[in-house]
Amino acid sequence: MSGADGERDAAGELREIAARIRTALELRGRSGLAGVPRAPSRRRRVKAAAVAAAPVMVVDADVDVDADADAPAPAVGGQRGLSLVRDELGDCRRCRLAGGRKNIVFGVGNPQAHLVFVGEAPGADEDEQGEPFVGKAGQLLTKMIEAMGYGREDVYICNVIKCRPPGNRNPEPDEVAACEPFLKKQLAALRPRMIVTLGKFAAQCLLRDDTPISRLRGNFRTYEGITLMPTFHPAYLLRDPSKKKEAWTDLKAVNTALKRLGFEPPNVPAP
Repeated sequence: MSGADGERDAAGELREIAARIRTALELRGRSGLAGVPRAPSRRRRVKAAAVAAAPVMVVDADVDVDADADAPAPAVGGQRGLSLVRDELGDCRRCRLAGGRKNIVFGVGNPQAHLVFVGEAPGADEDEQGEPFVGKAGQLLTKMIEAMGYGREDVYICNVIKCRPPGNRNPEPDEVAACEPFLKKQLAALRPRMIVTLGKFAAQCLLRDDTPISRLRGNFRTYEGITLMPTFHPAYLLRDPSKKKEAWTDLKAVNTALKRLGFEPPNVPAP
């Protein structure tokens, strides 16, 4: 082989490699991932029992609190990322719930929030106003958030299901399957450091775990590298106020975990 032929072969190989890299990057962009994976960083891993000063039972041996390293990030985050997800959702007709809704209930709050609350589905008040957790259960959730030292404007609140199920019945599996991708894209745009799931559906959806909420609650878990705390839904607490103490224990543990990550609430939490 002549020198010229060798140079042509080398140039062709380089072009082929470059084409493969471009294709890979394009695929990453379409999947909501941006750029080239960075080298693994040394991540702080802490025992969940150490994270929570409050006496909560812990099942995960380790909780990975480096959310930035592991959480899937879309090409655009924050408000712009959420707007893109909302645009993609559009006037959704992906399941039967569309026929009976008044409003799609997407989410509300701080698009840069480090703390996100995820509930189950909108109720009548939420369907009417197009905002999650504005009824009686929402009023209790607001008090819970304020007791943690936050306001609703400091956190982000959303649901697994974006349309009200008729009669506030439990969501059907196909309805969850239709909405779940948009919840996950919301969380990827938000990139929070902590998720609090409210009730069994939100916890079971994100954790892929059908354990009853009475056993899930109080145990730090992880979703896509983000620390997650399951607790009771405010509507359940209205029906059984005796469980409020357990829910408050969960939320105090969340505050303790966030403090270890360097996040303090803007106001003094309740004792």
